[in-house]
Order: sequence, then structure tokens, then C-alpha cells
Amino acid sequence: MKKIFFGTVIAASLAFANDITYTVDGKQYEGYYKSPAKDAPLVFMVHDWDGINDYEKKRVQMLNDLGYAAFAVDLYGKGNRPTEFKDKKANAVALYKDREKMRKLLYAGLDEAKKQGANTNNAVGTGYCFGGSSILEFARSGADLKAFVPFHGNLFTPKGQDYKQTKGKVVVFHGSADKVVPFKEFADLATELEATGINHEMLTYSGAPHAFTVFGSDRYRKDADMKSWNRFTQVLDETLK
Repeated sequence: MKKIFFGTVIAASLAFANDITYTVDGKQYEGYYKSPAKDAPLVFMVHDWDGINDYEKKRVQMLNDLGYAAFAVDLYGKGNRPTEFKDKKANAVALYKDREKMRKLLYAGLDEAKKQGANTNNAVGTGYCFGGSSILEFARSGADLKAFVPFHGNLFTPKGQDYKQTKGKVVVFHGSADKVVPFKEFADLATELEATGINHEMLTYSGAPHAFTVFGSDRYRKDADMKSWNRFTQVLDETLK
């Protein structure tokens, strides 16, 4: 895949928005899909707790610039893009409490990506914060993806779940200064993945707080963002055809 200078985002291309409306259990959802070429390898992305916004679309474009297709799945519903803390928390917590619904929406999004022409047989999953937690849920469900890559997500395994059905490798990016996700979760996940025999890679970044990849926020850490993104693109190159 061709390389991109980190941080370069072709903003003008965002004008060619590919918002995809689909229905799950009678409710409309709106994903975002862009592909640079037919049958391009796919990155299946789960949004942060504020829904699909310009952040996810920028990441989609960065992946397109590297030659990958990307589909951002919507777990909240069309038009539901919370901006207030309480609303973001309410939406995320509702799905944390209903894991079966979360899984159903993830699979529905992957099915919709396939309908749009995405190469779901050659795909990796990723997500940011809430999305990182969700992509691990997808891994535990047995989703047929080649890798699952959470950025600064919650890492604990819910009671009654495990990684015995996980089909792809797991690569975790975590900030050592994250006060939202205890480091014990990171260590416990590494121990669990090792015991289960899951191919995994666990990376931490010093001085990086929770949400260290979010451009423009006071938690953004360029060094950790660059390093994690560069390793992520290496994983894509190593994993996808």
C-alpha cells in the first residue's frame, strides 16, 4: 500500500460524502463508506461515543489514501450524534448493557458494507474509545475478520464472555497515562489472550491519556498518535492481501 505523511488529510475529498442509510429492526442507521478501488482491502471501523463525525471521516480518508476501503458502522441510529456529555454517556452505556444488541448492530453494519461492494472477506476491524471496546466485543463474538485493533478502548472482558471464538489477531493501543481505563485491564487482557492462545500484540505509550488520538483535543498526544497509527498501518500491510 502507498504511504501517507502522518497527519495529512485531504479535506476536500470529504465533500464526496458516502453516507449509507440502512435499517435494523425497523430503525434507520447511517454508516459512512469510501473505497479507493474495487475489491480494496477493508477496514471496518466503529465510532467513538459521540457517533460518526468528522473524526471518523478523516480516519476513513487517511485509510483511503493508503489504498484501503473503510466502512464506519453506526451503532446509534441515523441523526443521533450526541454532543453533550450526558447524552454521549447514555448512548454508550445503553449498548454496554445490551451486548446482544451491540453485536447485532455490528453484524448488520458488516452486512451493509458487503452490500455496498466492500470486500468483507479481506477485512480488519478497528475502533476508537467506545469503538475500541465495541470491536473487542465483535472479536469475542467470533466475527470473521483478520484482526481486531482497538485504540484506547475499555479492555475488560464482561462476565460470561471470553475470546475462545475469536478468529483474528488482537492488537491493542493504550496510553500508560489513561485514567479512564485502568492499566490492570490492559494486563488482564494480555493474560487472557495468552491463556486462550490468541495471537496478540499489546502496545502502550508513555504520557498518553485516554483518547490520545483525538485531533485538536487537550488529550491529543502527537507522538503516541503517530506511533500507534504507523504500527496500525503496518498491521494492515501484514494482514490484508
